[in-house]
Amino acid sequence: MAAKSLRTFRIVLWSLVVVVAVAATALYLFRPPARPLGLTGQEFALASTQGGTFTQEDLRGAPSLVFFGYTFCPDVCPTTLAETTAIRQELGLTPEQLRIIFVTVDPERDTLDVVKSYVEGYDPSVIGLVGDADQTEDVKAAFGAFSEKAGEPNDPYYLVNHTASTFLIDADGSFEGTIAYEEARDTAVAKVRRLVER
Repeated sequence: MAAKSLRTFRIVLWSLVVVVAVAATALYLFRPPARPLGLTGQEFALASTQGGTFTQEDLRGAPSLVFFGYTFCPDVCPTTLAETTAIRQELGLTPEQLRIIFVTVDPERDTLDVVKSYVEGYDPSVIGLVGDADQTEDVKAAFGAFSEKAGEPNDPYYLVNHTASTFLIDADGSFEGTIAYEEARDTAVAKVRRLVER
C-alpha cells in the first residue's frame, strides 16, 4: 500500500513539474522578458550638453554609440570622438539616425561647459553627459565601465585610466556589442551599419 502511495505521489509531482515547465515556456514565447536598458539595467541620471537630464530611458529612440572618457585624455578620447563622427559621416547618417554620446569619468574637472566645448569641437550634435561623483559611479555601473585616477594624488594634471571600448546601443535601449579601441576600421563600420539596420 505504501509503495502504491509513493508511486502516486511521484506521478503527481512529475505532472506538476511538466505543467510548470510548459507554463514557463508559454510565458516566454508569448511575453518575452524585457531586455535591460544599457548593459546592466542600472538607473542613472546625468546632465546633458544638449540640455536637461539624460537617463537610461533616453537610450531608447535611436541607435547610439556610447563611450566613457574625459576632456584631459591625451589619446583614447580624441581618437574615439574623431573615429565615431567619421564613421557616422561615412555611412551618411544623421544625428537622429545615430547618436554619439560621450560620458565623462572625471567629474572633478569636467564641468558641463567644459564637456560641451570639448564635444562640440568634433561635432555639435555629440551629446556630452556629466554628473557628480555618485552619478558617475551609477552610469559606470549601468554599462559595466571602469575608471580610476592614475599618478600622484595631488597632481592637477592627473590622468584617468578608463574603459576604452565604445558601446553599441540599439534603438530599444539594449546593449548590442562593443567596438574596441583601434579596432580595424572596416570591422567597426560594419558593426555600426548592422546596428542602424536592425
